[in-house]
Amino acid sequence: QVQLVESGGGLVQPGGSLRLSCAASRSIFSMYAMGWYRQNPGKQRELVATMTPGGTTNYSDSVKGRFSISRDNAKNTVYLQMNTLKPEDTAVYYCNAQHPIYDINYWGQGTQVTVSS
Repeated sequence: QVQLVESGGGLVQPGGSLRLSCAASRSIFSMYAMGWYRQNPGKQRELVATMTPGGTTNYSDSVKGRFSISRDNAKNTVYLQMNTLKPEDTAVYYCNAQHPIYDINYWGQGTQVTVSS
């Protein structure tokens, strides 16, 4: 079992920045792809960014060039740096760990990001 705990959400003005953190309860980055997703009420959860165990990253078109996913293996923590935030980035952001071969998926509890003036 793996626990994922997100932090770093909050209220920010348009154009501002936030950094989300996701701390894993044990070392998993060499086996699991890590990702950030977001969801608004009544809408499907959507992919924001992912990183494979080998370090390959992928971003949704809506955040490409503004958001950056990274990880610190020593701290078992994955980050999402969000720059030039827009009101449409407002959502609950979830951290995900997915095993690329086995059907194993873990989610964090989510952290609210609100972009508003």
